[in-house]
Amino acid sequence: MRIALGTIPFGTTVDEETSFAILDRFVEGGGTILDTANNYPFWLDGATGDESEATIGRWLASRRNRDAVVISTKCGARPSVPGARTLDAAEGLSAGVVRAAIEGSLRRLGTDHVDVYWAHVDDRATPLEETVAAFDEAVRAGQAREVGASNHATWRLERARALAAARGGARYGHVQLRHSYLRPRPGVRLPEGGHTLVTEELLDYVRSEGDLRLWVYSSLLAGAYTAKPLPEHYDHPGTTRRLAVLDEVAGEIGATRNQVVLAWLRAQDILPIVGVSSVAQLEEIMTDVKLDADLLSRLDAPA
Repeated sequence: MRIALGTIPFGTTVDEETSFAILDRFVEGGGTILDTANNYPFWLDGATGDESEATIGRWLASRRNRDAVVISTKCGARPSVPGARTLDAAEGLSAGVVRAAIEGSLRRLGTDHVDVYWAHVDDRATPLEETVAAFDEAVRAGQAREVGASNHATWRLERARALAAARGGARYGHVQLRHSYLRPRPGVRLPEGGHTLVTEELLDYVRSEGDLRLWVYSSLLAGAYTAKPLPEHYDHPGTTRRLAVLDEVAGEIGATRNQVVLAWLRAQDILPIVGVSSVAQLEEIMTDVKLDADLLSRLDAPA
């Protein structure tokens, strides 16, 4: 199954019993990739940021199936001030933070390694050379199999990869950004702190490199394709046109909007991260919809 399961609400707004049921069904249905972070979901009242990783860790211990899943987690965006609810107090990506963060994640997850370890948000206050060396250290120590950068500008990603290559170290092989079929108005400032949008330049860079995998979050706009109103920053003529063709394609192949959006992303070799709060929601996104060249062309035609 070519999706990653987003686990932000596990252990908080999605209780442990439901989280375990979702994880069980995901693996039973052929899913393997679990995406978390060392700060999910610190912004909720009463949460610390431990909850998602710790819930996955208890599930892994209960099911004894560590080798059946790919674990993706992140550091850099955990608050350095207890109780903080914004990224203003983010821990950053210094070498000391990265070392301590991977130890904390491994402890909560109950494993000796993660499969993909991410720089969660860019840290312009720390020399990039220091961050790159710290992530390479995690790989050399066997704590991380591969590394990636989330919410980084394309030029920063390229510079980090070049620095890693020059020193013969592990370089970012994954990039994670916000992206979906519908796009916000050009130039809009997103209300979600830290979110960085996929750009045409980034898509071109990923296609040109060949060894870089693109993961995208907010792929289903937190339910706005079906159950919730679209955020105001999606209110523009392009949205109207794209929704019209999305509904046409979905109707013709007997699929939901969500299923078509996920199929559209996968057809571009993009890995969508999808969060759910129930097994019923998971069943919808686990349906493998295929889009032929004509349908893809129609979906891509609207401005």
